[in-house]
Amino acid sequence: MSEHQAPAPSEPVGLYVHVPFCQAKCRYCGFYSEPIDRHDPHRMVRALARELDLYRHVESVRTAYIGGGSPTALAPSLLVGLAKTISALWPNLDEFTVECNPGQVRQDVLDRLREAGVNRLSIGAQSFHARELQFLGRCHGARPIAEVVGRAKVAGFENLSLDLIFAIPGSTVESWRHSLESAIALDVQHISTYALTFEADTPLEQARQAGQLEAVDEQTDRRMYETAMERLQEAGFDQYEVSNFARPGLACQHNLGYWLNRPFIGIGPSAASYWRGRRTLNAADIHEYVAAMETGRDAIVEIVVPTEIDRVCETAVLNLRMRDGIHLERFARDTGHDALGTFAEPIRLHQGLGLIRVDAGAVRLTAEALPIADSVLCDFASLDTVPSPRFV
Repeated sequence: MSEHQAPAPSEPVGLYVHVPFCQAKCRYCGFYSEPIDRHDPHRMVRALARELDLYRHVESVRTAYIGGGSPTALAPSLLVGLAKTISALWPNLDEFTVECNPGQVRQDVLDRLREAGVNRLSIGAQSFHARELQFLGRCHGARPIAEVVGRAKVAGFENLSLDLIFAIPGSTVESWRHSLESAIALDVQHISTYALTFEADTPLEQARQAGQLEAVDEQTDRRMYETAMERLQEAGFDQYEVSNFARPGLACQHNLGYWLNRPFIGIGPSAASYWRGRRTLNAADIHEYVAAMETGRDAIVEIVVPTEIDRVCETAVLNLRMRDGIHLERFARDTGHDALGTFAEPIRLHQGLGLIRVDAGAVRLTAEALPIADSVLCDFASLDTVPSPRFV
């Protein structure tokens, strides 16, 4: 069996395609991307198609996600062509998402994406305040967010997601509430809320280091997060993961695959994969990636083979990000280990602090733990040893 073929036909596989272009780099963005006008996007899309073709025999791909960067920075013909390539290779996808930026997509492009098999859009709204959008380096205002949602509905999309950022310097709980209310009013099916992070080597982090701005204080940050939890629940959204809220039955299936630690294939510069027991990373360099694809080589620059301990801990940490938590039977089936025994000490510690509960066959974070989830999860992230596997 080729290393690009499937591990098991019955195991769902996710596909992520990274489009490393944007019209202009946002000040906070730590993902690999470059301005599209410095490169030949036609060569890039052909290179992506070549890497996709390596996995044409993997029949178990169930979800696909085109992200970036900004996929909608591509010319419509290139973006639609990329979507058609994916749909032709995997015509029975359960979920096919494309990221789009407000102000970058016309009605005819959305119509063509829907016809090409895309059934979900993730829209990078980030904020509904002009000042905050300008601070973040976004190239759109608040009005184009509503416009793209309206156009998507006309095109027949029934599964729309909005990304929002809170804890933006200068923002308040009241301004954050306005963004939440504006998002809810657009009647979308999914909302993701992320605290602004100062990624290394970004303009925003450089400005913070230079004393030109201050991060929002922890108390306000927490209150903003709690406001999102409260208000979105009131509006009928289920919080199914630390940062993600969806109408009942419309959680993002692609991202659930990550949190269940299922295999996924990453395509494009800087794309990561978890495939056939290896975690790999492609070169974060457009020229290097394209050259590799054009000469029949892979673009992998890093390979990690998780140990037994790594795999068990990774699965626990990823599962705990979901509100359903570690489902004990599923965890035992997937890893061969008993979660209650393997993580007895961190479970006991955080149960005592009111941050973990064990009930209904699962280990879950409590509502009180969600604002500080990372500090809890770190205690599940590494163990010196794990008990011998218990295969079920």
